[in-house]
Amino acid sequence: MKIIILMLTAYLLGSIPSGVWVGKLFYKKDIREFGSGNMGTTNTFRVLGKTAGILVFVLDVLKGTLATCLPALFHLTSINPLWFGICAILGHTFPIFAAFKGGKAVATSGGMLLGYSPIFFLYSIIVFVIGLFFTSMVSLTSMIAAVIITISTILLPIVAPAILPKQNWLLTFITLGITLFIFYRHRENIKRIKEGTESRVPFGLNSSRKK
Repeated sequence: MKIIILMLTAYLLGSIPSGVWVGKLFYKKDIREFGSGNMGTTNTFRVLGKTAGILVFVLDVLKGTLATCLPALFHLTSINPLWFGICAILGHTFPIFAAFKGGKAVATSGGMLLGYSPIFFLYSIIVFVIGLFFTSMVSLTSMIAAVIITISTILLPIVAPAILPKQNWLLTFITLGITLFIFYRHRENIKRIKEGTESRVPFGLNSSRKK
């Protein structure tokens, strides 16, 4: 029963629609009615600006982190904490507080990694930042980073145990599932990337400023 209650709590944490609530509370805007219509970090940056975007990013990450830490907080050692991170990701993607229409799971997935292994989370952030510098597209970077991170869960315990000290096949399975889901949720972005119309961030080797 305790496990079920904590998993439900993790789902509810993930269901908090940070972008929607920040937009309505501080900017009197529903970001789902602007830009891409998504309630995640990227659209928040685009519609509400840098301050709101950073706030929503931090909140979405913390949802995954706090959910993953729930077993430790309640001294529950009989189950892998990653399952609670998954519940938060499902909540973020299918939020009960936003008609089950949520974000694309990137930031909250990162939060799960932060709760599981801060060093591996830092490694993942570095992978993402480098990718964003070269592509200037958040969508493409998210997909590339997800693939690299999944492969890294297999290779790092062998070649760089200081970053990820032991093999955890559940982590590999989960990151693979998240990767496939991220690709699915970015299918419209993939179409725009092929057409050359995908939005770019204003920095990096292929930024909009350099067109």
